[in-house]
Amino acid sequence: MNSQKKKVLLVEDDTNLGNLLQDALDDKNFEVVLKRNGEDGFHEFKANRFDICILDVMMPKKDGFTLASEIRKMNSQIPIIFLTAKAMKEDTIQGLKLGADDYITKPFSMEELTLRMENIFKRLPKEELNTKNEFTIGKFDFNNTLRTLKIGSKETKLTTKESELLKILALYQDKLLPREVALNTVWGTDSYFAGRHGCIYCKTSQIFER
Repeated sequence: MNSQKKKVLLVEDDTNLGNLLQDALDDKNFEVVLKRNGEDGFHEFKANRFDICILDVMMPKKDGFTLASEIRKMNSQIPIIFLTAKAMKEDTIQGLKLGADDYITKPFSMEELTLRMENIFKRLPKEELNTKNEFTIGKFDFNNTLRTLKIGSKETKLTTKESELLKILALYQDKLLPREVALNTVWGTDSYFAGRHGCIYCKTSQIFER
């Protein structure tokens, strides 16, 4: 882990579990802000900067899915982990559709939670995803903000997904790009069907064959 503390927004209405998680994460060198309902959690998110959100699904005033949807409208990159007492497939799918990075069913161990958090932080830095938008790829100049790919005087306009895909490939130049990282970053899910409909290599080939 980075020596700098990661700031965690923890929204959990169970008093005992919330306090336990806060204390345990503090011991793991995280800076934790604990809120007891989704409404207070959203106000806290708007007021401060966080590195990750851990959200209970069933909460008073505003449930975790609604809160995550509102957070995603403000910040599309911040990692979100859902905590739930239910192991229903429909809930898992709904959480992933909202852009959740992970989903943990209660009861769980602190070791499991912290390992999942650390795995998320090992992925492509969110700051780099947000800030670096211009690349030179061989003879090509790529601008992710404008979604343009140039070679000499020729310029191609990319779709949003093509541009996001090319950006993550450029950021991972000379590195192994995990399939799930690409799918989660570009398509918001690492499901089989997303992978089949958006083959990384096929898409890249189409961009450069234009």
